[in-house]
Amino acid sequence: MSQETLESDGDSAQDVPDFNWDDYLEETGAVSVPHHSFKHVDQGLQTGLTPGMKLEVCVRSEADNPYWVANIITTCGQLLLLRYEGYQDDRRADFWCDIMTADLHTLGWSRQHGKSMRPPEGVREKHQDWEALLEKALAEECSVPANLLELPQRGRDPVELLCAGCYVELQDSVDPGLAWAAEVEENVGGRLKLRLVGTEGLPDTPATLWLFYLHPRLHPPGWAKEHGCTLRPPSDLLALRTEEEWEEVRQRISELPQDEALTAEFTKDQPAISAHCFKEGMKLEAVDPAAPISIRPATVTKVFSEQYFLVTMDDLCGIEESEGAGRSFLCHRDSPGIFPAQWSLKNGLPLSPPPGYQGPDFDWADYLKQCEAEAAPQHCFPTEQCDHSFKEAMKLEAVNPLSPEHIHVATVTRVKGQYIWLSLEGLKQPMPELIVHVDSIDIFPVSWCETNGYPLVYPIKPSGIQHESSLWTPMAWQGNGKYCCPKIYFNHRCFSGPYLNKGRIAELPQFIGPGNCVLVLKEVLTLLINSAYKPSRVLRELQLDQESRWQGHGETLKAKYKGKSYRATVEIVRTADRVADFCRKTCIKLECCPNLFGPRMVLERCSENCSVLTKTKYTYYYGKKKSKRVGRPPGGHSNLEGGVKRRGRRRKRRKQLFVHKKRRSSASVDNTPAGSPQGSGEEEDLDEDDSLSEDSGSELQDDLQDDSEQSVSKSQPTTPSPSPPATPRPTRRRRKPRSPSFSDDENRPPSPKTSKAEPPQKLCLDTSPLEWSVTDVVRFIRTTDCAPLARIFLDQEIDGQALLLLNLPTVQECMDLKLGPAIKLCHHIERVKLAFYQQFAT
Repeated sequence: MSQETLESDGDSAQDVPDFNWDDYLEETGAVSVPHHSFKHVDQGLQTGLTPGMKLEVCVRSEADNPYWVANIITTCGQLLLLRYEGYQDDRRADFWCDIMTADLHTLGWSRQHGKSMRPPEGVREKHQDWEALLEKALAEECSVPANLLELPQRGRDPVELLCAGCYVELQDSVDPGLAWAAEVEENVGGRLKLRLVGTEGLPDTPATLWLFYLHPRLHPPGWAKEHGCTLRPPSDLLALRTEEEWEEVRQRISELPQDEALTAEFTKDQPAISAHCFKEGMKLEAVDPAAPISIRPATVTKVFSEQYFLVTMDDLCGIEESEGAGRSFLCHRDSPGIFPAQWSLKNGLPLSPPPGYQGPDFDWADYLKQCEAEAAPQHCFPTEQCDHSFKEAMKLEAVNPLSPEHIHVATVTRVKGQYIWLSLEGLKQPMPELIVHVDSIDIFPVSWCETNGYPLVYPIKPSGIQHESSLWTPMAWQGNGKYCCPKIYFNHRCFSGPYLNKGRIAELPQFIGPGNCVLVLKEVLTLLINSAYKPSRVLRELQLDQESRWQGHGETLKAKYKGKSYRATVEIVRTADRVADFCRKTCIKLECCPNLFGPRMVLERCSENCSVLTKTKYTYYYGKKKSKRVGRPPGGHSNLEGGVKRRGRRRKRRKQLFVHKKRRSSASVDNTPAGSPQGSGEEEDLDEDDSLSEDSGSELQDDLQDDSEQSVSKSQPTTPSPSPPATPRPTRRRRKPRSPSFSDDENRPPSPKTSKAEPPQKLCLDTSPLEWSVTDVVRFIRTTDCAPLARIFLDQEIDGQALLLLNLPTVQECMDLKLGPAIKLCHHIERVKLAFYQQFAT
């Protein structure tokens, strides 16, 4: 398989919604490889300070601030838990200190600098002869290394030492006696992006490469000179510059400064290389480095020393390939990826024959006879061990070896001894499984990329989602029927309730899905929110109610209304068996037909017979009956900071006082039940969701609701409807109006002896309008036949003093009212003014 086929498109999955490992593991039913299985990651986070080490620390509790020996009990990043020498197993005096700010030194430092040493009082009480205790501690060889306490390296882990701009030396990939310098361009959690020195201005490949800092080829500056290696650039770069130019670069490399802390880290972490017993010409099996998806025959082509030898993949085509072409690689006794002959056969794995091999099946005996060679004996290879935590179907993150800048979501598909087979996800084209050693430094635990701020290539969008929106689900997720949501139909003929706009519902697609339950239902709810008269109100109706949890999945949904943004947490079910119930309950919450959307498509007639029923049935028999209501959605407005969140109460929807005939006529073409508020769009402005308002409270709206309903019932004729079931409807108890109160015959129901044509009597006020708050003004407007305009007074914060200053031109200009409504409103304002002058101005 060619390299072009194997390479991934790193941007293939990066334009889709953010990937979340927790959700992915939950939906696929998989588990992640335990974090402790990635020893190189843990090693990169260690500062070198380990439990059991001793150091000297200043005793601040003593008057003259002496020093005393302390033991490291626990390390947590740059924090150390210390225990004074002499407390033994007594933990009561343990204390934490910040390694970056604490006064810490190696054993013996105080005496060298003439500082006094004396234990704290607790140690002196336990040990009368504390001087002997001190001498014993100073004689132990367990002091913290001096370089770990030197500034500015103190507390920095090995990863932090290799910052961008520093230099390392890179041992040649085929000749251990050659090395060249490279500059660190980027450090991602210990994974280094390196540019070879002298290649400035040259293309990225092969001038740059990615290696983890523990790679055996990486060394500190000066390593080549110390070990007698020759500084020479890789062979594939030699032709890019003249020998004189390379000599100048070589001189510059030899003058690079050496970092003792960095050198100590490399020396500490590099494993010792054991002697081998391979000989030239020996045959073995090896993972092909050019395409690490197969195991093929290979040959030891050169022995450099007791530690190193060169292995080249066999090719019988007669084409000589250069060592730099990637078919030869430097090995030592414990190098991963090399096996004795017959290893694949013994483990039930296929062995790919070398190019040019003749014959239907590869046979090692025939092959060795044909090549006149011997197989490397078993004792040349280390003893196989199987002590690890990798299992099939586990998830992790892995480097694409043919595109090293990309790290993919990966799945363990097979485990054989110390090797695992990985399937990389997020590729445009399918790729065979990679063969990787369990101790590979190119595999990482889940969320490693997120922790280090590096992009992760994750499963791409499948073609199975029948919707043009950004809905996305990994291909692996659809394979699990338990979490696969069926099609969710929007039944446009069903009653859409008081919150959803009938016209906008009709514009929705016929269905959404199939796909992952959470993602499909989230898309459905988003479309419903955007189809509402007031998206913020629908979002409030859908938000998570702690009293009736469905044990689903919490998703944050957003809504925009009148330039303000809202957000709330909505609970969505995860499994397919709960989708139908979820859709029905959501419909009931929105007071619409239970069949408006769901996994069933309504063809002709709805089973709820909603086309001939008014909204009374849905608001009463399907409506919510809760004792508590949550106020506006959590988070509030995006442009409002520190807003007061108040708890609201459920209130009855009211019919509107004014209905514009031109807009109402457009509703006659749909199946909206008579008497429902939908179809005109007027409710969006006239019936604002008060609990979501910036400066209003739900108590005010609830108190005013009963007062306004009576005036509404006078002006709006009742539409006849089929009789509801015989269950009696509970009556609402009228609240007593708050002060100030307004006495006016105009607003009282007409008695049998009183005609509606009789002139109204004067307004009688209990309190002065100069003392009215915005709430009082809104309450008064709600008692008039201009009740729907109360919202304007609330939005513009008109209190009593401002009310007395209003006149007809101001009302028309500031409230954007036509002449008729403006005159009617000013009539009531003038009545307030007259009452004020008569009652309080004299």
